[in-house]
Amino acid sequence: MRLIGLAILLVASLILTALDAEAQTGGAIPRIGYLSPGRGFPFEALREGLQAHGYVEGSTITIERRSAEGHPERLQELAAELVRLRVDVIVTADTSSTRATQRVTSTIPIVFALADEPESLGIVASLAKPGANITGFTGLMVELTGKRLELLKEALPRVTRVAVLWGPHPFSAKALKEAERAARTTGLQLQPTEVRNADELDSAFARIAARQADALLVLPNAMFVAERKRIVELAAKHRVPTIYNLRQYVDLGGLISYGADTAHMSRRAATYVDKILKGAKPGDLPVEQPTKFEFVINLKTARALRLTIPQTILLQADQVIE
Repeated sequence: MRLIGLAILLVASLILTALDAEAQTGGAIPRIGYLSPGRGFPFEALREGLQAHGYVEGSTITIERRSAEGHPERLQELAAELVRLRVDVIVTADTSSTRATQRVTSTIPIVFALADEPESLGIVASLAKPGANITGFTGLMVELTGKRLELLKEALPRVTRVAVLWGPHPFSAKALKEAERAARTTGLQLQPTEVRNADELDSAFARIAARQADALLVLPNAMFVAERKRIVELAAKHRVPTIYNLRQYVDLGGLISYGADTAHMSRRAATYVDKILKGAKPGDLPVEQPTKFEFVINLKTARALRLTIPQTILLQADQVIE
């Protein structure tokens, strides 16, 4: 009897949740669009955030997920597809997917889970008052470039020549300039290596090895994220210690990463989705900056490269992968 009673309470709870969701959207189950340039962006964290607000995928909410699978030229086409589906809100994973979505709709609310330089790129009118149909979260990827070089120097004190992998991206040039500024204060010599598409990665790493770089800094780039497994493998093949902006690289075997906690930001994006579904205007919701950062070191990779990471650095890390 007790089990039957619990089952009845569970069913009743699900019904009430569904009714609440319907009430928020005038009787229809909300439909959320999600657009990313490829795998590697924390979609599951967004889903967890939605669940925390009472939205259960397939029951009280529908999620239309689209990925360009590493082909950024497809983003606008996929964004247009979400618009045709008449989703209630579109969540975008990064700067490139955000700009693509802006080009196809000025009415459907857009929440970017991560976009850098949104004000200087014209994505929003200002951080405090984004305006129009958009808001979201910025990851300070450019601003943290110098901090990554500092951590790299602390972790590997003998490093002097650092290759910089960069490529076409709305703020790549600015990130490179930030790296050059930081290099002057840390005494590092930079070797910029441009990569315009994934086909150039092998030759880029060959050039990095030929120049005898002591280490590598990978700048933020959606194409790099989509090709992260290959980049990590090439870094291992050429035995070049590398620091990244996202922990997803380190989870695959990269050496070090430092940046905003993107999973936390995706969960926060769900909070804005909830507010918009309840009637808030996206343009009135301020763009939030990150409050949580991740410093991750893969000690297994360090040993494979025969590197000794100072204990002082290991103690600073949020996570050390053994």
